[in-house]
Amino acid sequence: MTLDDRSGRSIAITGGYVVPVEGEPIDGGTVLIIDGRIAEVGPGIQVPPGVEVIDAGGRWVLPGLIDAHTHLGAREEGEGWAGHDTNELTGPIQAQVRVLDAINPADEGFRDAIGGGVLTAGITPGSGNPVGGQTVAMHTWGRTVDDMVLRSPAGMKSALGENPKRVLGERRVNPSSRLGTAAAIRAALVDAVNYLEKSREDPSERDRVPPPRDLKLEALGRVLRREIPWRQHCHRADDIATALRLAAEFGYDLVIDHGTEAYLIADKIAAAGVPVVTGPLITARSKVELRNRTMANPGLLAAAGVTISIATDHPVVPVHLLIVQAALAVREGLDRETALRAVTINPARIMRVDDRIGSLVPGKDGDVVLWSGDPFDVMSRVEQAWIGGREVYRYDYTARSGVFAAP
Repeated sequence: MTLDDRSGRSIAITGGYVVPVEGEPIDGGTVLIIDGRIAEVGPGIQVPPGVEVIDAGGRWVLPGLIDAHTHLGAREEGEGWAGHDTNELTGPIQAQVRVLDAINPADEGFRDAIGGGVLTAGITPGSGNPVGGQTVAMHTWGRTVDDMVLRSPAGMKSALGENPKRVLGERRVNPSSRLGTAAAIRAALVDAVNYLEKSREDPSERDRVPPPRDLKLEALGRVLRREIPWRQHCHRADDIATALRLAAEFGYDLVIDHGTEAYLIADKIAAAGVPVVTGPLITARSKVELRNRTMANPGLLAAAGVTISIATDHPVVPVHLLIVQAALAVREGLDRETALRAVTINPARIMRVDDRIGSLVPGKDGDVVLWSGDPFDVMSRVEQAWIGGREVYRYDYTARSGVFAAP
């Protein structure tokens, strides 16, 4: 089933319990969206003539949730090898590849995301390589990837620890150890430093021929120029320490992804000012690196002063369970407000798209989710969702299923 296109891009969601994330909740507030952008948020707002009014009385109004680490569309569910496009394993350093080019917007996971209130996802390559390629931040609704992109690239995926060691070792491709993985990353970054130096324009050498373009080194150069963050897959505390060491050496903006044992060195992570995208949280100890996993990790990190985001690593944990993970983290000690920020404004900032999404603030995209009640209550559900002021989802209580807009 699909929605028709009668809902416009100018709407007023009135009378709900509005949670802007950046700002205090407003009981009986209004979110006014004009031409796809948030125009006003507050009580007693005058709705302009001709604007569609949505009565949210008794319900909660929040910004769209954001999952900063997924494989939506690049590791499709139920497709087997034909839908697995997360790892390019023809060599250890794959900085030039873009997950953007592997995403199928028809993946069922995108509809699951919207039904769970997740309107934006960070999509990353896999962790089979020391450097896996470029990530993207995108809306979860659209006909083509190009229609959905918010920022590309949004980061550079790199992996330490068990995954690259195992994957490349099984293929008899170097490196196949932790020291070899770190050395391969360092060598690639040194090559990028040299490439940037040779590419730098010098007015005194106008006749100098610049080096030929190298897509791999160009991409790594964006990390070294701090245009995009380095998204470091690592679970164990010793691998996290290696990630901090490499970032200190080369001076890039580091983000720890997963960070299963991050709580063990939370003080060092906080001192370095490095954010952690933690998750998946609802998972078994399926490999050695997860031996010390705990649902208390987000709360322990936040208490130490670390900026956290919570992620599902979809399809490892289904993307629509993002808010459930946040709720379970609250049960294990994470502050409610921090938990909400961990699935909204924090991941937006990590992916550098917080100028557009992550909170209900005038000027940002009209990405809004209407919940039946408190989203941390497992009995609450998404009733309606809008991206850029256009309704993309509505729950049909009669049919007991969601109805989506056609992209």
